[in-house]
Amino acid sequence: MVAALAITGECLIAAAMRRLGDLDIIRERSGLPGAIRAVLSSPLFLIGALCMALNFFAMLYALSIVELSLAAPATASLTYIGNAVAAKFFLRENVDKRRWLAALFVCVGVALLAR
Repeated sequence: MVAALAITGECLIAAAMRRLGDLDIIRERSGLPGAIRAVLSSPLFLIGALCMALNFFAMLYALSIVELSLAAPATASLTYIGNAVAAKFFLRENVDKRRWLAALFVCVGVALLAR
């Protein structure tokens, strides 16, 4: 659940920021308050931020029942792999072989920690 919320939140926030465009250009046109208003009026951003907040509380719960030395690498690795998959299929990013290989190594590392 921790990783799923993080992946969803990060994916939604990335999509929202791509739709908004360059914040420097928005800030030049309408000032800092206009840039802040543009971000905070984006439904994708708000849902993504909610997911990230829920992720924070889910991580707190995970840390109350699992040791940090396992919980942190496990959630980080699942988030890393999930972000690569989400970037490829939902955001249409170019995820090259090096990134997939890195994700595989992360999985192997977490598997070694879990044993």
